Amino acid sequence: MKRSRVPSLVLDPVRESLISSSGALLLKETIRVAGLDGGLRQALTPWRASRAQHDPGKVLLDLATAVALGGDCLADIAAVRAQPELFGQVASDPTVSRLFTALAVDEESTDAAVEAIRDARARARDAVWARRRPLAGVPGKRAGGQVIIDLDATLVGAHSEKEGAEPTYKRGFGFHPMCSSIDHGAAGTGDTGVLNLRPGRASAWDSTDHITTLNDTLAQLPEHERGQVLVRTDAGGCSKAFLRHITGLGLQYSIGFGAREAVKTAIETIPDQAWRAALDSDGEARDGAQVAELTAWMPPTSRTGTKDDWPPGMRVIARRERPHPGAQLRLTDHNGWRITCFTTNTKGPGWSLAALEVRHRQRARCEDRIRGLKDTGLRNLPFHGYAQNRIWLEVVALAADLLAWTQTLAFDTDEPARRWEPKRLRFRILAVAGRIVRTGRRRRLRLPRDWPWNQLIDTGWTTLRTT
Repeated sequence: MKRSRVPSLVLDPVRESLISSSGALLLKETIRVAGLDGGLRQALTPWRASRAQHDPGKVLLDLATAVALGGDCLADIAAVRAQPELFGQVASDPTVSRLFTALAVDEESTDAAVEAIRDARARARDAVWARRRPLAGVPGKRAGGQVIIDLDATLVGAHSEKEGAEPTYKRGFGFHPMCSSIDHGAAGTGDTGVLNLRPGRASAWDSTDHITTLNDTLAQLPEHERGQVLVRTDAGGCSKAFLRHITGLGLQYSIGFGAREAVKTAIETIPDQAWRAALDSDGEARDGAQVAELTAWMPPTSRTGTKDDWPPGMRVIARRERPHPGAQLRLTDHNGWRITCFTTNTKGPGWSLAALEVRHRQRARCEDRIRGLKDTGLRNLPFHGYAQNRIWLEVVALAADLLAWTQTLAFDTDEPARRWEPKRLRFRILAVAGRIVRTGRRRRLRLPRDWPWNQLIDTGWTTLRTT
């Protein structure tokens, strides 16, 4: 057996002047490009005390940077504070805590603070998208130009009696926030729309919450991008009120449709020749999967045209596939086929049933966005007060956008790093140590000589400075 050639290593008590988060230089440059520092400073001016040393906008931005680097509570801002040569002067823990108390002093103040932070984030998104639009194609065109908003609710556990924490439908205990994301497609990750905090007992089917979250997300988009939006959700968003709201806004939708009795009747009635081959994400025929439109075979409703009916132009499309070995069959399965349905109002050339089904199935990317959010401060809400936790979700959304905007601005669409989730981005790029040296009246950040991802950091820095 060969012995390791690595010599034994001991800890030297002598300390070096190093930067432990050198890759965060890209985050700082993204903040500059997006104008976030000035935007948050202006937005939070009403909460700045006359003799305050630290600006509220800078405090929240430093905290969001700490969360983007992997922190999950207020105390983790210490990692940013420990690197003043990179991040400047950072507020103390008590100062950060007092800011959250001031922002969430009552419901009116909390609503105003949330609106101010979101307004600053929307203006920053406008600047980022103007510099490099994260979606391929031309705005307003189907091929990559359409803006896709994904809505989904998720569960966040609580391990103590926090305000608003309640038993959840999965027999857990915690909160049930409604989340939205803006899909970048196959060439990227996605912007965070809004994170609306809700108590644990909140329903995943609540149409009012879906409408509120959609309206809040539309306000986050650049104004010229709101004309052609596709709204995607699972079956939790399939309510008549929500679909009629989307239709009234002139938007498109692709929403899961429960396999209820009307669907079962249509499945049993539809002829076999109506089924067409389904496609996979690469455009190839998907083995053992078929799609068909059920609209003509759905039973008619008795109150057509009223506010209690489904919106006009709604199509119901079904997909059937053989369940994998060992899968438990459901009552809605038909002749051994697993049946799933969705509804859409999209029509026109180029939108075959198979293409519509692939587009709807890509809603699964929303689950990736939520997983990334839970790796970026959403896994645990650190405060006891409900209002403070609402502000925390704004910090989480800001941190997630910082990561997504950095990937959008720093890397081309064919670069795999643009699609990395937060864990990988931190491990390979953000959390690399470096040394600041002073030479020629300038400060320079030097990275490790053999770090495998140095080229990505160099490329990202150059792109951010020149694009």
